[in-house]
Amino acid sequence: MRFFISLLLIAALGSCVPEKESADLLVKNATIYTVNDAFDTVSAFVVRDGKILEIGIKPELELKYRIAETYDAKGQTIVPGLIDAHAHLYNLGVTKQQVDLTGTKSLEEVLERVVTFQKEKNTDFILGRGWDQNDWEDTNYPNKSVLDSLFPNTPVALTRIDGHALWVNSLVLEQAGITAETQQAGGEVVLENGEPSGILIDSPMALVRRIIPNPNAAYNINALKDAEANCLELGLTTVNDAGLDRNIIQLIDSLQQSGAMKLRVYAMVSNTPQNLDYYLAEGPYATDRLTVRSVKVYGDGALGSRGAALRAPYSDLSGHYGAMITEEDSLQKLAERIVAAGFQMNTHAIGDSANVSVLRVYKNVLANQTDARWKVEHAQVISPDNFKDFSGNIIPSVQPTHATSDMYWAEDRLGSERMEGAYAYQTLLEAAGMVVLGTDFPVEQVNPMYTFYAAVARKDLEQYPEEGFQMDDALTREQTLRGMTQWAAYSNFEEDQKGSIEVGKVADFVVLDRDLMKIPADSIPKVKVLATFINGEKVYESDTTVEE
Repeated sequence: MRFFISLLLIAALGSCVPEKESADLLVKNATIYTVNDAFDTVSAFVVRDGKILEIGIKPELELKYRIAETYDAKGQTIVPGLIDAHAHLYNLGVTKQQVDLTGTKSLEEVLERVVTFQKEKNTDFILGRGWDQNDWEDTNYPNKSVLDSLFPNTPVALTRIDGHALWVNSLVLEQAGITAETQQAGGEVVLENGEPSGILIDSPMALVRRIIPNPNAAYNINALKDAEANCLELGLTTVNDAGLDRNIIQLIDSLQQSGAMKLRVYAMVSNTPQNLDYYLAEGPYATDRLTVRSVKVYGDGALGSRGAALRAPYSDLSGHYGAMITEEDSLQKLAERIVAAGFQMNTHAIGDSANVSVLRVYKNVLANQTDARWKVEHAQVISPDNFKDFSGNIIPSVQPTHATSDMYWAEDRLGSERMEGAYAYQTLLEAAGMVVLGTDFPVEQVNPMYTFYAAVARKDLEQYPEEGFQMDDALTREQTLRGMTQWAAYSNFEEDQKGSIEVGKVADFVVLDRDLMKIPADSIPKVKVLATFINGEKVYESDTTVEE
């Protein structure tokens, strides 16, 4: 009888034990940098329905939840999903369908790659991107003659690394109707002996784009998928694409909705009449993976091609100031239209003159706005008296690897005095309270670890200069990680959804093979991504074996 009563008591007590809650994923045994306001570290968290359900330590979470799947990080480091705040996702994919000229060190190497590509592909119109004459022994621009000799009957258009200069052959000039008399505001047809040399700076490039055959849907899908794979492998879970047309935005949306594309995209609408007429009338658009609420505007050109607009002449080209692509009165009218539609304005500004104009327009238009979060993309050369114009309402969006790529020749362009306000990331952070970080790929390499290294150590991948470049404007590791996660999410109006590992936010996170917050600075570029998760789903896993 006693045995029977005991069984009844055990059964009764068992019935009082609460049913465990279900969870989709437990992540355990990790050093997890949450990047919350306190910059806490934890060792485990659980995910349900794509969001962080609870953060804690492994034993308590395993006891509390009925876990469907477990990811054992085996002591590795986890950070929130990385956000590239300024890049060109579609253009990256396009470059993978064209001649890749990045990293070429001579004119001969460029030509060799183009010839090899054409032998393999035999295209009707040769396109490529990535050359930079500053990396050649002869740093003068190339001309059309060498392309004419190799490809007399095939149009060739090769885009400079920064996207602000185009090198073409005579056939392209003829088909585009470009002559010595061609005048385009906001750019230049470079002349040689009174004739077009084959180099086009900024706005005249549009004349060539009109004659390039339009890619079909399959081409565009391949481009986006190739670019996405590259990003996921390197730990990017959100990419801000700085300038997209409606057809590509809608293609991204359809791929995401069908599940064929996992990467999140913050799409800046390219400033064309057709795009603006559609999107500003429709209003902001957002899904769980796509946000469309901003417009990308070009203030000026690039420093490397001497298209950046400066207040005083270039130090290495007497009487040359660069040029505004969008003049200040046009910026003002555009800004008024954008703010009225409830959109964010993100303006490319490299030179100090362009930054003055953009900041002045922003201040005028946002005088009665308290949470606009408009961005100055690049904010590369700032006059000392203009740093104060940045704030949480006017946010600097910078690309640290630009500093370490440009440092070899930037002072030649600017002179020593203007260099004090150039690539001044810590100064911008102190003024605005934050900086958001990106790469500008494919202008620079995609790898966000290179971004992190350039921001912290201010060195290139050859660890030059030994003492770092203008180290007063280096960022701390915490500032850098925030700039690639929490602050980037804030600048996208998405701080409640992503940017840190906190309860209620999406489970976007990256597993790294070493602790980038503690390893020697020069080891940061060697950090590898072991796994990338979006919405708690593993979207990339390295085949590298990690030793326990």
